[in-house]
Amino acid sequence: MSETGTQADAGTADEDAVRGRARGSAPVPLSVLDLVTVGSGSTASRSLATSVAISRLAERRGYHRHWVAEHHSMPGVASSSPAVILAHLAAHTSRIRLGSGGVMLPNHAPLVIAEQFGTLEALAPGRIDLGLGRAPGTDGATAAALRRTDRLNEGADDFPEQLSELTRFLDDSFPDGHPYARIHAVPGPVQGPKGRPPVWLLGSSGFSARLAGLLGLPFAFAHHFSARNTIPALDLYRQSFRPSEVLAEPYALIGVAALAADEDAEARRQVLTGAVSMLRLRTGRPGLVPTPEEAEAAERGFSPAEREFVGDWLGNIVHGTPDEVRAGLDGLQKRTGADELMITANAHGGEARLRSYELIADAYGLPEAESPAS
Repeated sequence: MSETGTQADAGTADEDAVRGRARGSAPVPLSVLDLVTVGSGSTASRSLATSVAISRLAERRGYHRHWVAEHHSMPGVASSSPAVILAHLAAHTSRIRLGSGGVMLPNHAPLVIAEQFGTLEALAPGRIDLGLGRAPGTDGATAAALRRTDRLNEGADDFPEQLSELTRFLDDSFPDGHPYARIHAVPGPVQGPKGRPPVWLLGSSGFSARLAGLLGLPFAFAHHFSARNTIPALDLYRQSFRPSEVLAEPYALIGVAALAADEDAEARRQVLTGAVSMLRLRTGRPGLVPTPEEAEAAERGFSPAEREFVGDWLGNIVHGTPDEVRAGLDGLQKRTGADELMITANAHGGEARLRSYELIADAYGLPEAESPAS
């Protein structure tokens, strides 16, 4: 594999640490959100191998970044350890930005996250993003097990304090007299001048939108599961925004559930698997993502309430032929004014997900770059 730093510099010379560049005919940069889904009959090992394949495809086709999301105690996902997965992806890519979408900060000591992402930055200089959320990424009992406490620190006071502590560890900037003034996150600035991952705030409501604006940070909104809050949250972010050393103007991306297939009916079959998986999760029956055949069999036996839930869920997924998906993504970007679209393709099998990202790249005429030798 080529020297990571050299390749990273070559791939991002025309971009800053936050803002991407639209390629092909895409209205804004396109990126990937990966839940590392595990399908019925498959394994976590195969799902992680698919994530590597997606990251390499995304790099080759000009997607801007590839993020993985922290989830716990969910059989249908294998992304409980974002930092570990990102290190693996960094070893198999050389240009694409990699990051967390996100790390659920209240689950962790800020020093631990600073050292994990300082290590990632040392492994892949200039390519790492640190996206942070304040939800647990799981149910309350699992969150209590993670944190070894029944008190879940997600309040308005706790998260900003945790964020401030993490930022000071990343910058090695605790003032003299602070209890942590002599503690250094390593790898980190104490070892010499170096870059550090840009911090993003993630949200599905207004809290993180406002905080990101007040701090002048980039903001990522979970449109893929909180669509009704998207425009109000983005408006709040933009209204609250104060210029900072990080950003002179607001920069917001939205997570979008989208899947393209060669035929409309096949796209519907694939996204149904994710919808049925979510229905089972929301009704206390989590499991592996069902096959299209299993999902269709389940659909035939839906109650009216289940049918309504799945219908609403599918209504928020941009799916169909490549041209239909392109039109849907274009329309969503116009309605929201999002600066970047981060696409999550949830389906049972890796082949359908890979095919979707390829078809979307084709629909926008994204350039095809030669993959560096590994």
